[in-house]
Amino acid sequence: MTTNVIRSPRTAWRIPAALIALSLVPSAAGVFRLGQLAANAPVTEENARFFAMPLPVVAHIVGAILYSLVGAFQFAPAFRRRRPRWHRLAGRVLVAAGVIVALSGLWMAVFYDVPPVDGLAVEIERLIVGTVMLASLVLALAAIRRRDIATHRAWMIRAYALALGAGTQVFTHLPFAIAGVAPGVTGRAVAMAAGWIINIVVAEWIIRGRPGLRAPRPA
Repeated sequence: MTTNVIRSPRTAWRIPAALIALSLVPSAAGVFRLGQLAANAPVTEENARFFAMPLPVVAHIVGAILYSLVGAFQFAPAFRRRRPRWHRLAGRVLVAAGVIVALSGLWMAVFYDVPPVDGLAVEIERLIVGTVMLASLVLALAAIRRRDIATHRAWMIRAYALALGAGTQVFTHLPFAIAGVAPGVTGRAVAMAAGWIINIVVAEWIIRGRPGLRAPRPA
């Protein structure tokens, strides 16, 4: 026996739509960065590291856009049930894209020059987040191979929440924008960490009991 929540089609699509909306700003920023690289834009202190080694940032941007957009549809249960083959195929794409995002993020954190505004704290945060995201994807893959659906969903949700941190960080940086000041090293570290922490808290809320989104359990 399972517990189901009846939702209208319009309500069922609110969460995927919200997730896509959350990813729009970082996706647009990523597309802008790709345009700079493709057009050989002027090299500045801010973008010199990307021109010196473009492959990691290109892989990170393309992987993140694919991961955030395709992943949003996994939060529409009715859509998953009607298209199980799509769900399985999308899952494979998501794991591959997520691994690319995590590994390229880790590579950039280690080998790219650290921007002055980021400092050591943000670099450490990125190393932690990239490592946890990669571990979450590995655990999700191991769970689905042993047919543990609930554990698989939980780890995939956690990985997606971390990947979407850039969207939430737009809002955690808003106080600085409203005040008309640039964040310092400490402010930047706090705003970046807050984005990831908010997403993980929401993910755990979903995993541990949000009606209609948690994995079905035997009664």
